This record gives sequence, C-alpha cells and structure tokens, in this order.
Amino acid sequence: MRRIPGTADLSSLISEAGNGEKFALAKLISEIEREDSGEFRKALFQNLKDLGFSGEDSKTIGFTGTPGAGKSSLIGALSFEFLKKSQKKLSIVAIDPSSNVSGGSILGDRTRVSLPARENRIYFRSQASQLELGGVNPHTYHVIRLLRHFFDYVFIETVGIGQNEIEVSKFADFSFLILQPLGGDQVQFMKSGIMEVPDAFILNKCDEVALANSSYYTLVTSLEFLKDTLKGKSLPKIFRTSVVNKSGIDELLDFILDFNVPKVKNNETNLQIQKWIKNEYGKFGLKVFFAHSEKFKKFSEFEEFETAFLDIIQSLLKD
Repeated sequence: MRRIPGTADLSSLISEAGNGEKFALAKLISEIEREDSGEFRKALFQNLKDLGFSGEDSKTIGFTGTPGAGKSSLIGALSFEFLKKSQKKLSIVAIDPSSNVSGGSILGDRTRVSLPARENRIYFRSQASQLELGGVNPHTYHVIRLLRHFFDYVFIETVGIGQNEIEVSKFADFSFLILQPLGGDQVQFMKSGIMEVPDAFILNKCDEVALANSSYYTLVTSLEFLKDTLKGKSLPKIFRTSVVNKSGIDELLDFILDFNVPKVKNNETNLQIQKWIKNEYGKFGLKVFFAHSEKFKKFSEFEEFETAFLDIIQSLLKD
C-alpha cells in the first residue's frame, strides 16, 4: 500500500509549489492523478485551506477545437506574450488523445508548446485523455482545482478529436472554440446546440488574408442565423489569429487579461460530483444523489459531497 504524505510533508510540498517549485507541484499532481487519490485529495485541499491558499481569484480559460486548428501553437504564442505583458502566473493543462493499447498519450502536446524552462511563473502539464469522451481526463477537474491555488490563470487545451469535446466549458470561466480557415467547421454552427459550448471563437491560422476573411464572414453569417437561440445575449466575439504572422495574439491576450470572472463556481462542483457518481455508480447512484439532494445543499467542496454520498451508499448497503 502506498504511503500518503503526512501533514508536515504535505505542507512542505504545498509551500514549495506556492514558491514556484515545479517538482513539488508535479508531485502533488501525480498523487491526484492516481486512481486511489480520494484520501490524499481530502488532506491536500484541507491543507491548502489551512495554509491560506484560496484560489478564488484564479481565472480558468478553456480552448477546444478540431484537430489541426493549431491549439497548441496558439497557446504557446499566448504564453510567451503573457510573460512579456503580465507579472502574473500561468499554468497550462493540455489533454492528449490516449492510445487504445497502452493508454498513454499519442501526440505529445508538450513537444508542440515551446516555453521557457526556468521561468517559475509558468507551468505546463500534459495528461492522457484515458479515452474519456468530452475532451478531458477524468482527473482534470481536480488538477485544475489544485492549480487555481497557485496560479492566476489556468489554460486548458482539450484533446480535440471530434465534436463532443465540450466538457471543458463546464469548469472554465471562459471557453474558446478554435477553428481554421476553410476547415469545413462553419456548417456545424447551424446546429444551435453548439452555441452552448464556446463563449467566443478563434479563427486561427489566418496566414492567408483572403482565405481567412472568407471563412470569417461565413462564420459571422452562420452565427447571425442563431440569434434567436441566444435569448437576448450578444453574438460571441470572433478573434482572428496567426502564430506565423504573430497577428491577433495581442488582441486575444488583452481580452483574456481584462476578462472579469463572475464569482460563480458552486455549480461546477455540483456538475462534477454528478459526473463522478454516474461514472462510479451509474443511474442508481444519480437516483440516490437526487433523492438526498437536501443533504447536499450545505456543501461547497467536492470532497464534502463525496464523503456524504459514500456515507449514504454505505448505509443503504447495510439496510
């Protein structure tokens, strides 16, 4: 049986991570990503609270999109500009598609995002998707929760292997959908459901101006047809960027840095606990959860929900 770090060891790792020590942070994340991380998570987030790491002011920005749209390269370019423009701290979580054989990452996003190695204000972590639908890893949510305690901004890049990678929008404060000119994606925006995913669009790889403009106006026209589904909201912003020409990067970064996060993160915990229950206990678990919904109203932390739910399950098994 593995040894869970004691309070002193855990406090030391948290303090080192708070000072920008990447090895300590990597060790904490590795523990979270273990299948039997429940007890460790409880101790970790309690220690973070006791040591005064709140994470309430951190901003979580999601980037999703189809393969080849240039998500990794764009995030790399944004990160370099971020270090020039801001004194704040940034972490990046990139989800890679998993091998059906080994379960390991196939593409290796880390090789496509070039970052300063010795800069403690920036941290990169890649995860294998573990063949999970939705574009994120089953442990991504808890890793994001941890990173929020140490970083002002958390960027999440989803796996991007199809049209169902929308899970990131459920725990990002703001999410972008990245497209490329003449990629054929614009027709998807005639489906009103896709409007629930991104808060804004990025048309990337706008190296050839004529092609980029053609796709831009096609997208604008497509979105115009969906005004009725927005219920009075304005149309999402569309950014045009090119990593090659370094165009649009500053404008996009300025928007991210100026974006004010609404102080509403309680719903994300509820959604994630329901996802965990469905994965572990199926429809039966969700029925139990909703049947005892009154008991859960006083909780705000994932581990509080988790402990209370497991107690209910144990009592049902005894009966």
